[in-house]
Amino acid sequence: MSSSPEIVFHNGQFTTLDKTKPTATAVAVRGGKFVAVGSDAEVLALAGDGTRKIDLQGRSALPGLFDNHTHVIRGGLNYNLELRWDGVRSLADAMAMLKAQVAITPAPQWVRVVGGFTEHQFVEKRLPTLEEINAVAPDTPVFLLHLYDRALLNAAALRAVGYTKDTPEPPGGEIVRDSSGNPIGLLVAKPNATILYATLAKGPKLPFDYQLNSTRHFMRELNRLGVTGVIDAGGGYQNYPEDYEVIKKLDEQKQLTVRLAYNLFTQKPKEEKEDFIKWTQTVKYKQGNDYFRHNGAGEMLVYSAADFEDFRQPRPDMPASMEGDLEGVIQVLVQNKWPWRLHATYDETISRALDVFEKVNRETPITGLNWFFDHAETISDKSIDRIAALGGGIAVQHRMAYQGEYFAERYGAKALEASPPVKKILEKGVKVSAGTDATRVASYNPWVSLSWMVTGKSLGGLQMYPQRNLLDRETALRMWTENVAWFSNEVGQRGQIMVGQLADLIVPSKDYFKVPEDEISFLTSDLTVVGGRVVYGAGNFAKHDDNPLPPAMPDWSPVRRYGGYGAWGDPEGAGKNSLHPARYRQMAAACGCGTGCGMHGHQHASAWASNIPASDLKGFFGALGCSCWMV
Repeated sequence: MSSSPEIVFHNGQFTTLDKTKPTATAVAVRGGKFVAVGSDAEVLALAGDGTRKIDLQGRSALPGLFDNHTHVIRGGLNYNLELRWDGVRSLADAMAMLKAQVAITPAPQWVRVVGGFTEHQFVEKRLPTLEEINAVAPDTPVFLLHLYDRALLNAAALRAVGYTKDTPEPPGGEIVRDSSGNPIGLLVAKPNATILYATLAKGPKLPFDYQLNSTRHFMRELNRLGVTGVIDAGGGYQNYPEDYEVIKKLDEQKQLTVRLAYNLFTQKPKEEKEDFIKWTQTVKYKQGNDYFRHNGAGEMLVYSAADFEDFRQPRPDMPASMEGDLEGVIQVLVQNKWPWRLHATYDETISRALDVFEKVNRETPITGLNWFFDHAETISDKSIDRIAALGGGIAVQHRMAYQGEYFAERYGAKALEASPPVKKILEKGVKVSAGTDATRVASYNPWVSLSWMVTGKSLGGLQMYPQRNLLDRETALRMWTENVAWFSNEVGQRGQIMVGQLADLIVPSKDYFKVPEDEISFLTSDLTVVGGRVVYGAGNFAKHDDNPLPPAMPDWSPVRRYGGYGAWGDPEGAGKNSLHPARYRQMAAACGCGTGCGMHGHQHASAWASNIPASDLKGFFGALGCSCWMV
């Protein structure tokens, strides 16, 4: 067998994140791993007759991005069915997309806008009304999910799901009704989001071969944005092993272009322990390969510990049964040496879960299991220290970029300043990494997360965090690369451009370290490489693309026209106002307000009409902690 590299990337400006060799101009790959990192002269000298050479044309290159928490398996099954408003900066553009999609969607299919956006990203700073949705879609069912706080259904969708005057209220949720008791088309999480995803689950599904195509298109969209790996956190209505057959098939066919480690998420309230007993008997931790393998339990371990993340609603208190339920599951996991992750938005939930972890640890040590909390927006210093003492980690996601305005209205600007306290977690030496929690409560775009950590701003322009809580660009990049490796138990195997590590790299559309801060969220990747294979190429690198895809199926799929984030596939239409920062700044400046506010942007009317919070999380501040009242 030849010892020459299979492929060499040269004439680049590599940021390796290897502190012993922080920069390089060339890398060589053999067997899916880096076998040389150095100068052009050093690396090109290794090339043989059969070595492929790709000239990076002096462009900057980074390790591939690795999302610590997303829902790619579920998202892929449905991606081709969904009209994505992720990154669309005008409600007028979004509604034009909706109208155009309604016109080509055949009965009995729905038009679905399933999360990934916030009303605050629109220059109009609002959602469409039910009247507006019904006007553009009188006959085609439309389901519009906004984060995990509400869903808007037109009249046709209400008929399709069968909600009537006699439909009972769901536990923890609300079907909003008119004075006669008839549903109007608004579903609200209070704060339980089950009514939202249970209703969505009533829609038509794609057949298996279409799901294969859909998942490939979703992975390509992630590749377009520089994502080379993810940890899938399971999800509601995502059953194992049934809903994993598509990913398994793509792995067998060697068509995965995103490395995927998956956690198993219980689907049975009050039967969670039985789920994990069954799974630990049939699934071996880390079974699989470098592209598709098991990563432990969670993010749902027991339903009694799920505190949800709707900041429009008061913080929910977990039931008294939580500790007992959780202890039984943790004991099963520890006995089988399975790591776990636990969804926890609030410190009150985290501290109670830590009581359980500490109790189990006294009987059987849990250090070395790479367990961690997800989200942790209001985690306290005390809880961070307790996690450190037990050897755990904290996986943060950019949900506040989408919900920061709601958090500020409920808990005040002071509490918002460290939600979560990423910099403090790093300073305390606790393992911490970043991700998205896509595709519903936030978008899958990693650059939004990087922008959020560097600028401290929401997508709506709210300055959430002071300078002392912001990360520099290199630290933020490490949060998306080498730091994530601990959460998949692959430290030293991925996340850096180093000899012996998995050969995943990207060439961003602009230099991440030099682009203005307010342009970070607009970055994409012009070249994405996974295991030495070019899985995405654009512009001058398009000729190197080894991953051609058939068109999105079915032929009326929104993906065919709009592509994905920011409607990039329709650059002269819906994407025109969303793809370029200068265009968006121009559009935002024309919103009609004379001045902006540090908390609410240009949404003064919302602030004036809001209820002043009487019980903030960390002191009375709330709506009055802004400059809207000075306008």
